[in-house]
Amino acid sequence: MAHAEQNMGSDLAANRRIDHWINGVIAPSQSGRSAPVWNPALGIEQARVSLGSSDEVDAAVAAAKAAFPAWRATALSKRAEAMFRLRELIDSNKAKIAGILTSEHGKTMSDATGEVARGLENVEFACGIPHLLKGEFSEQASRGVDVYQIRQPLGVVAGITPFNFPAMVPMWMFANAIACGNSFILKPSERDPSVSLYLAELIQRAGVPDGVFNVIQGDKVAVDRLVEHPDVKAISFVGSTEIARSIYQTGTSNGKRVQALGGAKNHMVVLPDADIDMAADAAISAAYGSAGERCMAISVVVAVGSVADPMIKAIKSRMAKIKIGPGNEPGNEMGPLITGDHRNRVAAHIEGAVSEGATIVVDGRLDPAANRDGFFLGCSLLDDVRPGMQCYDDEIFGPVLGIVRVASYDEALEIIHANPYGNGTAIFTRDGGAARQFQFDVEVGMVGINVPIPVPVSYYSFGGWKASLFGDLHMYGPEGIQFYTRAKLVTSRWPDPATSQVDLGFPQVR
Repeated sequence: MAHAEQNMGSDLAANRRIDHWINGVIAPSQSGRSAPVWNPALGIEQARVSLGSSDEVDAAVAAAKAAFPAWRATALSKRAEAMFRLRELIDSNKAKIAGILTSEHGKTMSDATGEVARGLENVEFACGIPHLLKGEFSEQASRGVDVYQIRQPLGVVAGITPFNFPAMVPMWMFANAIACGNSFILKPSERDPSVSLYLAELIQRAGVPDGVFNVIQGDKVAVDRLVEHPDVKAISFVGSTEIARSIYQTGTSNGKRVQALGGAKNHMVVLPDADIDMAADAAISAAYGSAGERCMAISVVVAVGSVADPMIKAIKSRMAKIKIGPGNEPGNEMGPLITGDHRNRVAAHIEGAVSEGATIVVDGRLDPAANRDGFFLGCSLLDDVRPGMQCYDDEIFGPVLGIVRVASYDEALEIIHANPYGNGTAIFTRDGGAARQFQFDVEVGMVGINVPIPVPVSYYSFGGWKASLFGDLHMYGPEGIQFYTRAKLVTSRWPDPATSQVDLGFPQVR
């Protein structure tokens, strides 16, 4: 199987095609449609990815449906064994996975390795599936009657994943889904699809039967068919709010269980008593890591009172030291953006901010990195940002950090609550009482206290509130197990014929 190679020239692009994985083999697409896969560090096309048809989605669903009965009947110990093997395979090949990520996404090797590690945590969590699927039992609920609950898999389930974490987010989904006994179809982003095929290969090597895990490359055509297909019982999605809302509405109207994670505008509140150096380091890391292409990136610092000027000074002093360049070159801390179009959209937000009254403290368009080959843009810092400005209201998804100045804690809280998103937030302070009050007050799904990116560990669950999540169950962890299973209640009696009698009254337990 061909994988993404560093610095592959455009003259070879036509010779490399990224196709589907159906029923344990590479399945060349017959749709006649494809899209470019770029090398973001060089700005050249390095491959073509097939864009699947509805018929090809149907073929993947049919394979998954056929594989489901035997996999569902597989002993929990055998499923756990496969998860343990998969954990070892991913861990021993993490450098290769990171290299594939860097070549197609552009993130640095250290960032890519970190992505694999955080995804691997979810595979490790799924290794405990015999414990996670333990039910409940009540003996003698009534005379001679026992009541117990069991959890059973749904059937064929699908995951639609974004470009910014092409290895981690699929692992958020398929590890629990497969361990619970479902069969799974992955529709990865068409911008960086190669890692999906390598993960499929590792899953096969781990002993998961063919058909249990399938990959459909594609765009809206594939997504629409998955969301409407009658044999797909559940959809997991991570992406923009607009698409998340549409998938939730369409999927649920078709009788599916849906968890759809949307956009974010994550605020970092800095109180006057905060450690400025610590807060500035955190803001830099959370705003510019992975070129800001993270749903949990801090894109707004809400500076309370007198802390604004020293905070801006500290952030600005650190920005010049950020080393920007190709992700596969040692020492670089930030790589390019995913495509040229996205880079241009981010740059346009900086220009628009000026016309709306914001102040450019550092202009990433003027950074020397912006003149390199590829889709590079320097880091930008905007002051005097306010709600209502496009640079505040939009999820820019790039290396742009805005400073909103407020007079009080209450005003900071109002800013967060007025925002339509509720994904993640953070507060930086030395005051334990203020921090506890913030965690009590703030209407956001994930909160960091002196932690800028509060992504939960694998044994909790990930997800925001408001327009950042459509559905009632968060992703991975315990809620992930709930999402990929359904409860069945059994009431049993092994009767003594001597006590049997006709009773037309309502069932009694006393």
